[in-house]
Amino acid sequence: MRLLPFDYAVRNLGRSPRRLAALLIGNALVVALVVVAASFVEGMRSSLTIKHDSKNVLLLASGSEESMERSEISASVPGVLAASVPGIRTVHGESFVSPEVLSALILKTDPDSEEEFRGVVRGVTRGAFLVHSRLQMVEGRAPENGAYEIMVGSLAAEKLGLPSERLAIGKSLWLDDRRWDIVGRFQARGTVMDAEVWIPLNDLLIETKRDTISCVAITLGDAEFADVDAFTKMRVDLELVAIQEAEYYAALLRFYRPVQGMIWITALLVGMSGVLGGLNTLYAAFASRAREIGMLQSLGYSRRSVVASLIQESLIAASSAVLISLVLAKMFLDGIAIPFSMGVFELTMNSTVLVSGASVGLFLGLLGAIPAAWKCLRMPIPESLKAV
Repeated sequence: MRLLPFDYAVRNLGRSPRRLAALLIGNALVVALVVVAASFVEGMRSSLTIKHDSKNVLLLASGSEESMERSEISASVPGVLAASVPGIRTVHGESFVSPEVLSALILKTDPDSEEEFRGVVRGVTRGAFLVHSRLQMVEGRAPENGAYEIMVGSLAAEKLGLPSERLAIGKSLWLDDRRWDIVGRFQARGTVMDAEVWIPLNDLLIETKRDTISCVAITLGDAEFADVDAFTKMRVDLELVAIQEAEYYAALLRFYRPVQGMIWITALLVGMSGVLGGLNTLYAAFASRAREIGMLQSLGYSRRSVVASLIQESLIAASSAVLISLVLAKMFLDGIAIPFSMGVFELTMNSTVLVSGASVGLFLGLLGAIPAAWKCLRMPIPESLKAV
């Protein structure tokens, strides 16, 4: 089979700048839509997937396994647990035990302002810095007990809907008409903690007028999860349940799967309209070249050669559109913070997302040339030479 020269397909793209622009824009929009949907799902999945802290265990109130915020357990649990379960990880005499309070509270930037911001606040002790291995201080220091000091995550500004400079060290937030000074900034990439405000545990207990904590997070050393689970079953008076941290966030991810499904369905519906529009553009572009295709056949090129050339032309345009769309997505969409009830996650432009977008764009380019080629090649050569 004698094929048409490759540069024939390339030169054909430049014959009509308007047609080329329509092809590029149509394909690029479809690819961009797929990339946004895939990065949304991937970003949420990453923020609720625990990879490094696989030996962490959470102790929650029985019946509150799906919500740390609803959980309330006795403040004596950390001490009882540490004394009853040997094998909890310890370094230099410090046990990896972190009693915590997690609550959604109203914060203000000014006591006289009517504008309120709902943020996720976590009350912590020094043990939190041991248990949560992804936590890194990036600026300042940890807050001190009784000094009305707080530290904020790197995505806390996005969660509160504030400019990042408003949560710089030295600035303040107001909680229940009390000023709290920001003395530190931390990051915990890939976790929901990155969007939280951290307050010393005792200060938060006093401020919220509660005498219970939300959970106890521990890191296992020689102990097994079964040891902690057995402890919760023996101490029925404490009304506890043990759950691995990775499983807790996996359950949250399953809870948000309907949201992810809606994103994909929306992307599919809008993408289908984009695909149909792209196919219509390709069909109009190629179907109007019946005379040219008839001339190629009269010169001795087979129908398969002509189809191969049209597919080459379509794939070149689609590849260009894919490249443009992926570069723009990487430049302007990667890392954009999206708030949700648990915190904030970032749009993730990883290899899975980029391959998904590229695959859809190339498939559209491959599919787009076939209907027009089929119409033109069905015509007898004399009739196609007379086509207008």
